[in-house]
Amino acid sequence: MTEPTTTTRRPPAPNPAERAKTIASRDCPATLVPSVDRVEPGEGRVVPVLHHVHASGSVSLLLPDGHPLVEAAAETQRGEFGVMLELADHAPVPLREPIRGLLWITGFLRPLDPPAARARAVAIAADRPDHRLLDVNHGLTMLRLTPASLVLADADGTHSLRPHMFSAATPDPFHDYEARWLQHLETEHADVVEQLGRHLPEELRGGVIRPLGLDRHGLRLRVESPAGDHDVRLAFSQPVDSPPQLAVEIRRLVGCPFFSER
Repeated sequence: MTEPTTTTRRPPAPNPAERAKTIASRDCPATLVPSVDRVEPGEGRVVPVLHHVHASGSVSLLLPDGHPLVEAAAETQRGEFGVMLELADHAPVPLREPIRGLLWITGFLRPLDPPAARARAVAIAADRPDHRLLDVNHGLTMLRLTPASLVLADADGTHSLRPHMFSAATPDPFHDYEARWLQHLETEHADVVEQLGRHLPEELRGGVIRPLGLDRHGLRLRVESPAGDHDVRLAFSQPVDSPPQLAVEIRRLVGCPFFSER
């Protein structure tokens, strides 16, 4: 008689394109890595003055006038060359391993002429006001990165994405709420974090439990122990998209005795 096959069902999570869009929607640290040899030694990795990832996957970048990347882009035959932009998604609470994920956007970089740069600065300011945009064409050069491919690496694996997949995705509804909420949970509700720990596997319950992430499908915890770090996802009973719905699901996970279905 054949033994029955058992499978472990993974908790639901946002798909890779949604996770990539969420990282891009945050104010993550960014680094440019040129794929040309025209940049001077020691300047292989460049931190832009400002970066903004548009919904399409196109990226606007500000660099000082005369920067080697600006000069290299201006000197190429087509006025553009290949680069990779790395976005590092950091946990909003202090962890010994703080990076939750990396998003690499590879494509072609070119400087914009002054009228196009001003128009793009105005468009960015409408979504993300920043005083540095006032210096476009006055000490700062606006460049555009047109994506050719994207790669996401996080706890759920490494995934290659095409620009149209990224463009069609939407960020998680809690992407601009998550950091404040997790920080509040960490500092003001240690008892709630402790109660959430009852969902952990027995072998992980001796570690230090920290809130790691939040999305519409669930809550992620980081367990820091002498043996290493372990991430665990606690799934909600259904996807949520608002703070009141989130509060209901957290009460479910905590086992609040005053929980009401209403």
